[in-house]
Amino acid sequence: MNNNKNNNLSFPKHIGIIMDGNRRWAKSNGLKSIDGHKKGAINVKEIINTAVECNVKYLTLFAFSSENWKRTNQEVQDLISLLRYFLKKQIKDLLKNDVCLKVLGEIALFPKDIIKDLTNLVEASKHNKTFQLIIAINYGSRQEITSSVKKIASYLSSKSITIDQINEKLISDSLYTAGLPDPDLIIRTGGDCRLSNFLLWQAAYTELLFIKKPWPEFSKDDFISAISEFNNRERRFGGL
Repeated sequence: MNNNKNNNLSFPKHIGIIMDGNRRWAKSNGLKSIDGHKKGAINVKEIINTAVECNVKYLTLFAFSSENWKRTNQEVQDLISLLRYFLKKQIKDLLKNDVCLKVLGEIALFPKDIIKDLTNLVEASKHNKTFQLIIAINYGSRQEITSSVKKIASYLSSKSITIDQINEKLISDSLYTAGLPDPDLIIRTGGDCRLSNFLLWQAAYTELLFIKKPWPEFSKDDFISAISEFNNRERRFGGL
């Protein structure tokens, strides 16, 4: 990394990325959807390495939405195959570099080998300290909040808490992201300007950056430029 270029940047602690635009990139290049997803998967490793170089401590990647199951069976199977490849080939290399893996979402719908690999990788990396990679798969924020409500309702039903003890901290502690800081910056590639059910509770005061480039074209320089844009914003967290 060019230290002269980046030594004046204050790096956000936690960045979330909605990796959008794989299919549109493929179509614009006369390729199949799976080719766009493959190129996007290859790009993931470069951006993770860049985040580590930039001293970002937490990176959350929106890899598989709970809405993705609505796509064609072939595309769903392609996405699952890429996830399998990513876990077996790329994540294991990253974990050697003191990366801790955390998963957000309901993974029970995935094939047994993927569930096993995810569980093993999370367990094997839990004591790693340098960087936390959080992968949101079969994730939806409304699903997450609903799960949190059910969990708190069970506390009330068992009388382990009173209704007056329900507060923002309890809700945050009941989410998939319990123990993680809220994202400072969320980047969405692909040109759409919406969160698409990603970290809705956690993004209350997050800076949002929407980029036209599709995910397969999003580069190391684009990531650093996003951090520079973040540095140019004044964060008031609801204050004046």
